[in-house]
Amino acid sequence: MINTKADFYSLKNIAAIFCVIILYLLVSFFLIGFKTDQLVLAGIFCFGYFSTATSRKFIIAFSIFIVYWVLFDYMKAFPNYVYNHVRILQLHQTELSLFGLHQNGTLITPNEFWLQHTNTFLDIMTGIFYLCWIPVPLAFAAYLFFKDKKIFLQFSLTFVLVNMIGFIIYYVYPAAPPWYFQKYGAVFNAATPGNSAGLQRFDAYFNAGIFNSIYAKSSNVFAAMPSLHSSYPPIVLYYGMQKKMGWINIVFAIVMAGIWFAAIYTSHHYVVDVVAGVACAITGIFIFQKVLMQTNAVKRFLQYYLSKI
Repeated sequence: MINTKADFYSLKNIAAIFCVIILYLLVSFFLIGFKTDQLVLAGIFCFGYFSTATSRKFIIAFSIFIVYWVLFDYMKAFPNYVYNHVRILQLHQTELSLFGLHQNGTLITPNEFWLQHTNTFLDIMTGIFYLCWIPVPLAFAAYLFFKDKKIFLQFSLTFVLVNMIGFIIYYVYPAAPPWYFQKYGAVFNAATPGNSAGLQRFDAYFNAGIFNSIYAKSSNVFAAMPSLHSSYPPIVLYYGMQKKMGWINIVFAIVMAGIWFAAIYTSHHYVVDVVAGVACAITGIFIFQKVLMQTNAVKRFLQYYLSKI
């Protein structure tokens, strides 16, 4: 417990944070090169840690998400296509066999159907839903931090666990998104840059470069299976139901359905990717709640972490 201002700004605290920041920047530089985003992240952490007692607890709590983001960013240094063959045609054919639609005597994927039936309303709606994929979980986490730290920790750790499951599958089963097949066919090109695909129409309508800038920083083009965009909303909804949040859960459910549809409409994911993403969420929730939460080690960790926030 911090009793005085001297304790709060102790040399030990300052030295420890300084070492962590320098280590992070050095590792980042050698793995993926220097980016201003890294300084912004370091600045946010330092500001939160040294501002107030509440902000320190908040930033310590959210360090779970910071670790996730750093790991995601570092995936650029270890592209999954180096370790396994990228599925391009195979995934497309699987989509056709399971969810293919007959149109004028031809079997097409749902992505191809919507590519032929775009309209401004759906372009705007799906863009708005896709913008929710990270802000909604983070806003929900912030709410839980102030209202129920125990559920906050469970939600945060489940979130990271589901991402770890997804990352493992990315390396076991590298897969190209629908837009890649539409643009390049079944030919593999490791140097393919990120692409905002159908979300370009949202950017064009508002004369903005929101999604273009986001996907320009993509860690891996060949990480379509599973759709982690589709994994996050079920986690939010599950813990929202745990908190009995009433009508807000209806909003969470609408956002969830909207993100699922947007993933397909914008050609960022096949239906099978979405289904796999939902399966990852269910698996992660089950493993954390029914397996990990029952172990003494996890119980002790949760108790220790709660004492820090």
